[in-house]
Amino acid sequence: MPESTSAHTAFPWDETDAASVRAAVLDLVVTIGERIRRRDQVARKVTLTIGLAGGASVSRTRTLPAASGHTEDLRSAAYRILDSMALQRARVRRIVLTAEDLTDVGEGPGTQMSLDPEREARIRIEPVLDQLNARWGHPVVRPAGAWRHAS
Repeated sequence: MPESTSAHTAFPWDETDAASVRAAVLDLVVTIGERIRRRDQVARKVTLTIGLAGGASVSRTRTLPAASGHTEDLRSAAYRILDSMALQRARVRRIVLTAEDLTDVGEGPGTQMSLDPEREARIRIEPVLDQLNARWGHPVVRPAGAWRHAS
């Protein structure tokens, strides 16, 4: 099994709208989450690389509190990285999201059940959403925030 996987997107123009950049990151998170869950893997680290106009790039890595393949956990880490970059008025050309330090789901300590019923419901629905996307093609079902990137 691979130890990392990545997904990327490129804008056909220099994107300066922060909401569009955030939507693109969310779309990449969904793609990565589906991929590692399909492989029965979890990630321990997430790296976000932002390519800027002029060829420069900014890259940061965040270690997850616990290894996870859940979209919510990956999204939280990716958004924290994005927010820490403070890309105000930056001209973004491309975005690469990498899930690193991948291991099999069965390795390491088990997952403790959350006492948050909403989180548990989102985690239980992920395999169903993955099956829909696998059958009908990504991105049939994804978070509403990611649709902004699709248009």
